Amino acid sequence: MSAATAPEAEAETLAESGTGGFAVRLDNFEGPFDLLLSLIGKHKLDVTEVALSQVTDEFIAHIKAAGDVWDLEQTTSFLLVASTLLDLKAARLLPAGDVEDEEDLALLEARDLLFARLLQYRAFKQVATVLETRIDGEAKRFPRAVGLDERFATLLPEVLIGLGLEEFAALAFKALEPKPEPELSLAHIHAPAVSVREQAHVVVERLKVDGTLTFRKLAADAPDTMTRVARFLALLELFREGVVAFDQMTPLGELTIRWTGGEDDEIEINDEFDGTPLPLDAGTESQGDDGD
Repeated sequence: MSAATAPEAEAETLAESGTGGFAVRLDNFEGPFDLLLSLIGKHKLDVTEVALSQVTDEFIAHIKAAGDVWDLEQTTSFLLVASTLLDLKAARLLPAGDVEDEEDLALLEARDLLFARLLQYRAFKQVATVLETRIDGEAKRFPRAVGLDERFATLLPEVLIGLGLEEFAALAFKALEPKPEPELSLAHIHAPAVSVREQAHVVVERLKVDGTLTFRKLAADAPDTMTRVARFLALLELFREGVVAFDQMTPLGELTIRWTGGEDDEIEINDEFDGTPLPLDAGTESQGDDGD
């Protein structure tokens, strides 16, 4: 908080803190102390023109005149106000610009800390006022110490259900009826196998004719997903043999396949994916054994 902007906020805060009915008589002001703070906060009175020592002397005289009935809270408030005004006046008397002296800087920091404490003091005082008001209001309320009248205690709400015995029986039957067991389809297990070797021959024949094709066109006439997968595996085998090349301009973009082999090249695809076919005799004997 700078010294230029602090006075107004501080003086307004100090005015709210309250110092009772204490009045001051100065050369340039005469009236309640709270009014003096208000004038300082509104820049209608310069704090540097206020004789704080005279204000302090008059407050001490005010306390002595009160005798044994002086207010401790009022005295504490005045000490906070006077110390802050003193720091405020010292800050106003400092030359403008950057503060180079470490002692002056420490004084400004101490003033800001004091102002922060004063804000806390005002907040606690406001909260105390609110609590006092609410406590006074609640003190006039009394809880009901007796129970309900007998005529009300025995009352039961009317049950409104638009269902009869038959409807309840239907609900019970539906809730207790055994649920059908879920069926797990095994159709995908017995799906017909697709030969990668056969699909490789299809791909080779098309690439030899067209030279360059996209995978979308190569798989356009595939009847199912398994056939498309088999053709893609066949392309990988052909790439490993060095007879095709792949082009893909962007990630996940269109895949283009170019034939790089010769016209008369004979491509042999191994049985890594298809497996070794069983001899016809072995298959026949196996079926005969099952029939027995």
